[in-house]
Amino acid sequence: MFPRRCVFALCGVLLAGPVGAQERVPERAPEHANLARPTAPAVDAFPVASEARLGGDATRTRLVMDLSRSIDIAAFTLADPYRVVIDLPQVIFQFPARTGEQARGLIKAFRYGLVMQGGSRIVVDATGPVRIDKAFVVAAADGQPARLVVDLVSTDRASFMRTLALENRPVREAKKPERDTSKRPNDGRPLIVIDPGHGGPDTGTVASSGEMEKAIVLEFAQALSEKLEKSGKYRVLMTRTDDRFVPLGERVRFARHEGAALFVSIHADALAARGEADVRGATVYTLSDTASDSEAARLAEDENKADAIAGVDLSSEPEEVAGILVDLAQRETKNFSHHFARTVVAELKTAAKLHRNPLKSAGFKVLKAPDVPSVLIELGYVSNKQDLKLMTSDAWRTRTSEAVALAVNTFFSTRLAGSGPARGAN
Repeated sequence: MFPRRCVFALCGVLLAGPVGAQERVPERAPEHANLARPTAPAVDAFPVASEARLGGDATRTRLVMDLSRSIDIAAFTLADPYRVVIDLPQVIFQFPARTGEQARGLIKAFRYGLVMQGGSRIVVDATGPVRIDKAFVVAAADGQPARLVVDLVSTDRASFMRTLALENRPVREAKKPERDTSKRPNDGRPLIVIDPGHGGPDTGTVASSGEMEKAIVLEFAQALSEKLEKSGKYRVLMTRTDDRFVPLGERVRFARHEGAALFVSIHADALAARGEADVRGATVYTLSDTASDSEAARLAEDENKADAIAGVDLSSEPEEVAGILVDLAQRETKNFSHHFARTVVAELKTAAKLHRNPLKSAGFKVLKAPDVPSVLIELGYVSNKQDLKLMTSDAWRTRTSEAVALAVNTFFSTRLAGSGPARGAN
């Protein structure tokens, strides 16, 4: 959920001034960032980024961040849209509210977050083609904290694209989130994979009051996971359990690798246009090559751009996922998905406000596993004050997650009775 909606997960008012006016940063730093990626520090020793500010103009702009200690960084550019990506070891961001939303010079905005265990990322949205003149970290000295400094200068597209083509692609490819590649033990119970959408620099929708979709859906997914686990009927895994970025294709591969019997992706929507603030309610989506309506098409398009939000577009998938697209014709899996979606809608009627058209279909990448029944649940609209109040309420979260858990029970009781054992069960 990115274009046409606020995507900045961001916290703080930027303090800006002309380059060099507020920041007396020595110019002895190297011309290029250190591309070596360090080993992630111990959990209790993560560096802290405490303040960020911009300086400069449309010719040269500087981004400065205060750090609790020196770190190694890697910086590179991306095109269409123009972005600058800065990879860091895992950092705790403690910026003031709304940091990154204010534009200055060559920088429209920036966002930041965890992209994997041991790794964080800053994504800078540029106004046009830029060149990284310097990217370095200054050690703490004379009472001043360590500082990350990135100097950007304006350039033309031809020069930008030449630089991009010459960069070392393997060095700057995004690392996949670290996962145990061995399958979890299968004790015969169906495995449910719950997928909290977004995470890390990818915040999803953001309410006008600052609440972020990535946090809302993670809390709901955790509540649903706890209810399913307490029933004792299922094994439950989540695609993310903290605030980190997970590519869409990785979420699908994770569910398939683990032998999931059901995949439930959790999201929240938003509408930015005036006059649409009264649109509200939960919606349940299944996969379709043709969207059920224009709203479903818009949502799927926005969601499928999620891989680009962390700086590197991972939309081109390997042969495994290309094969998935062919296998989507598997009628049984689609039928199971539609059956579960209808069951969820029926249960949600008693616990939550539903959208006027609560059952829809669209081409969500995250639902494209050919052998795992999959649905995407939009809990409501963060752009609607009533929905937002409910989605951030413990009482609503409790009863709504209970309704989804009941839908899971109904789905498996009918599937086991009428269709043989669920995938992953003995």
